[in-house]
Parts: sequence; structure tokens; C-alpha cells
Amino acid sequence: MIRYALRCDRDHTFESWFQSSSAYDSQVKRKLVACPICGSAKVDKAIMAPRIVGKKGRGAATPPPEPAATTAAPEAPPSAPTSLLMSQERELRTKLKELRDHIVKNADNVGERFANEARAMHYGDKEHRPIYGEASPDEAKSLIDEGIEVSPLPTLPEDRN
Repeated sequence: MIRYALRCDRDHTFESWFQSSSAYDSQVKRKLVACPICGSAKVDKAIMAPRIVGKKGRGAATPPPEPAATTAAPEAPPSAPTSLLMSQERELRTKLKELRDHIVKNADNVGERFANEARAMHYGDKEHRPIYGEASPDEAKSLIDEGIEVSPLPTLPEDRN
């Protein structure tokens, strides 16, 4: 997985994760990547600092600077970017939870048969229907290599507890 710092044509910055750089290119070309602030699909990669591991603390990475939060009102007080970012994060988490709940409610859970079911539908052996389930990273990569579009269900921190 690759994390990119992104910027829309209205100069809003945000981050997103992609399976690979080619997955990013494909999704941008199909206008599937949009700014979470304004919805613009005109998105480019922003400059991003790499994580650097020091000699003394192998494994302790120095985090890159966070992208600056962009506000719609430049005259906002100094505390606004932080509260705006927190508000946007809460809104994003709510939307991800709604998306996941919608998928769980409207699709069949095929469990560990996910890869086989997805292939059968892709190749016309079974009727298409919405499904979700479990696949190993290797299975998911194999599906993608075959041209079968798959996406992980969003997992939020509160789901891990």
C-alpha cells in the first residue's frame, strides 16, 4: 500500500492510500479520486516527505510533517485548522462507517469463498451480485491481476477493539 499526499485544484490537501502507483493513476484517470473537502476530481500528488529511520532507533520512524489543513475562510482564527481537520476526520469516519454498513446490509457475506465467488461472477459462471468476504493479500492481488475489481471494507479504529 502507498500513501499519497494529494491536492485538489482548489488547493485543499488530503491523504489517501492506494494498492500501487498504477492503481492511483487508474483511479485518477477514471475520476474516482475526489477531494473530501470540496468534491473536486481534479487531484494531483502533493510534495510529501518520506519517513526516515534514525540509526539509534531502528524501527522508530520520524513522521513526515502533516499536510496543512486548508480552510474555506482565510480569516478564520488560528485554532480553526485543527478543529476543521478533526471535524473532517469525524465526518470521514462517519461516511466510511455508513459505506461499510451499507455494503454489509446489501451484499452477501461469502466468507472465505470470496475469491472463488468473485472469479465465478467475473468469468460468467455465476450471476453478478454484491458480495463481500475474506481474501488473503495474495488472493486479492491475484484477483486484481486478473482484472477483477476488489476493495477492502473500511476498518475504523473502534472496530479493532
